[in-house]
Amino acid sequence: MIHYQLRCSQAHEFDGWFKDSAAFDRQAKRGLVECPSCGDTKVERALMAPAVATRETAPPAKPQPQAQPQPMAAAGPIPAQVVAMLQRLRSEIEKNCDYVGPAFAEEARRMHRGEADPHGIYGETTPEEAEALAEEGIEIASIPWVPRADG
Repeated sequence: MIHYQLRCSQAHEFDGWFKDSAAFDRQAKRGLVECPSCGDTKVERALMAPAVATRETAPPAKPQPQAQPQPMAAAGPIPAQVVAMLQRLRSEIEKNCDYVGPAFAEEARRMHRGEADPHGIYGETTPEEAEALAEEGIEIASIPWVPRADG
């Protein structure tokens, strides 16, 4: 595995791990490497300082402040590429679905019973309401709602 410091055309910097240099080149050429901050696929390798091993242990690096809190999963921080994907998913949901807020369970039931036209909706529900919907045969999905890419 090889680690690169990457930079998008909007000057956002982020890390990337690749099998080898050729793997990065192939993925970048196909537009598969994306900036986790803005989704830009015009990505190139940034200048990096080489990691030089010494006999003495270096002091731990100071953590860099982040503009937004790092989204967390049960196992720890969500990887930047996954955050970028979730941000794109959020954007598509907001563009193509109706926000129904806390009335989500009620609206899902109305559509399931044929009382409302079926269409994409999103909103909030309690874990108990979500379980009740599942027991009624109403399929829903829950996704991590990460901050928007544009802040």
